[in-house]
Amino acid sequence: MKFTKMQGIGNDYVYVNAFEEKIDDPNAVSKFVSDRHFGIGSDGLIMICPSEVADCRMRMFNEDGSEGAMCGNGIRCVGKYAYDHGIVDSLEIDVETKAGIKHLSMTAENGKVVAVTVDMGVPELTSELPEKIHVNGQDLTFTGISVGNPHAIYYVEDVDGLDLEKIGPDFENHERFPDRVNSEFVRVIDREHVQMRVWERGSGETWACGTGATACAVASMMHGLVEDEVEVQLKGGNLQIRWDRESGHVFMTGPAVEVFNGEIDLDALM
Repeated sequence: MKFTKMQGIGNDYVYVNAFEEKIDDPNAVSKFVSDRHFGIGSDGLIMICPSEVADCRMRMFNEDGSEGAMCGNGIRCVGKYAYDHGIVDSLEIDVETKAGIKHLSMTAENGKVVAVTVDMGVPELTSELPEKIHVNGQDLTFTGISVGNPHAIYYVEDVDGLDLEKIGPDFENHERFPDRVNSEFVRVIDREHVQMRVWERGSGETWACGTGATACAVASMMHGLVEDEVEVQLKGGNLQIRWDRESGHVFMTGPAVEVFNGEIDLDALM
């Protein structure tokens, strides 16, 4: 199987051009290629597929093989791959996802995409503002935001000091979230900057999460903590999030990078 390794501020996936390659069991393939010791090493697998309603379709699979609805960093890399590898010839494209069709506006330098703005759609409040919760032996509050997949945002004073490997599973698998949840831990720096770490369902802590950054920015805007455009600082880099309250749509801007290309023998899965 031919593949391309790509990353958006450290959120890395193995990308497969499904216009040319066929994967019979993407759940198993995702678990295999994601393994950083026996596979390629990634946060999951993303397939770039033909679409009947858009320029292409994104299928995204987590490290544990579960299929996700949307990935903000992943879809930026889908746009870059599609343009750089000739699937599309326009810097304005639509990508079909399980969370709906997303519009991408891309910026190119020397014929290669370097940055992508994604229309993330209209966010949905899925909790009280905020809502009380008892988790990991603590009484806390969270704000639930869906941008195609579910997020729970917690405000903390110290983001760096959190032991997410220890506490993350308790937040992900809390009974309040029967389908599990992505958990964001956020510190507001000032009116235009927030810091965030994320524990993603099915993948654990990742260096970045585009939908999570979008959700935490929107939650912070709803609480009146920041302006309607904010920089979200993550372990792998920064994303710009802008909320157009008139249309209700949220826009995420960030980089997309191709790391390397290769081939992998899937017979190891047999």
